[in-house]
Amino acid sequence: MTQLSAKSVTTISSGEAGDTITLDETARHRRRIAMTSDNGIAFLLDLPEARLLRHGDGLVLSDGRIVEVRAAPEDLYRVRANGALHLLQLAWHLGNRHCPAQMSVDDILIRRDHTLRAMLEGLGATIEEIKAPFDPEGGAYDTHQGHHHD
Repeated sequence: MTQLSAKSVTTISSGEAGDTITLDETARHRRRIAMTSDNGIAFLLDLPEARLLRHGDGLVLSDGRIVEVRAAPEDLYRVRANGALHLLQLAWHLGNRHCPAQMSVDDILIRRDHTLRAMLEGLGATIEEIKAPFDPEGGAYDTHQGHHHD
């Protein structure tokens, strides 16, 4: 029997995927690794370069099936500010510490870290512990930033 492989990532439509694979953010940053989908399809992820697989990406298997990537819920902090400028200032401090962050106009999500929490609270942020999928911003040199797909 031929081993299945996934050599490309695509944008998928609702209902197009035949299976899913649920991974935390760390496990979604890959190039080449043996994986098993949520329903037991074993395959080799074999991409040309390392990339962050985003929630909703589709891994195209060598037999034509598509496995949808799902972001697993993680232990995070929801960081809130007392205004837009304050939120920008908090984002600057997190970026200055090279902290992966998922940003929106209302808040910033980061992994739980007591040192960062103390810093942010000291800067006037409101912190809420949540469990949610984590999809941080790509780096400035990330060729896949902005959800561009092959």
